[in-house]
Amino acid sequence: MPPTVEVGAILMKDWPRIKKLLGLESEAYSEEWTVLKDLDVCALDRKIHAAGWNFFFMATEVKVMFFGSVGAAKIQNALKRILGKVKQQHFNGLEVTAIVSRHFLGVPYVTVSAHSRHMQQNYCLDTAAARQSLQRDAEWARG
Repeated sequence: MPPTVEVGAILMKDWPRIKKLLGLESEAYSEEWTVLKDLDVCALDRKIHAAGWNFFFMATEVKVMFFGSVGAAKIQNALKRILGKVKQQHFNGLEVTAIVSRHFLGVPYVTVSAHSRHMQQNYCLDTAAARQSLQRDAEWARG
């Protein structure tokens, strides 16, 4: 069963070399994505900058909505939908920024919001093609 995700959680593509370099612990979440354990975004940013890398925040918010109440399985499904929406951008991270439960005409619904994040050595954000190439290389190295 995947770990429970809350607001502030950071999902990263499974990248063993960088996790070892930064001393990050994670749990498998969905396919190639992992959830970082015991780390908030500020602490992660400090670790990344201390290693000479950069951690980018994408301003575009990605939202999905589902009917019903908050539940771990429903949140996981919502995050899979978000990951599907941002897949073509080839970023290697995602920060969950909001999980809001509301009602409309007595019907409960939940909105899950997230922002793409990207970690890289260069201080200028790489193009989507360059990010895709690096991810393909990392996947090949994993086997």
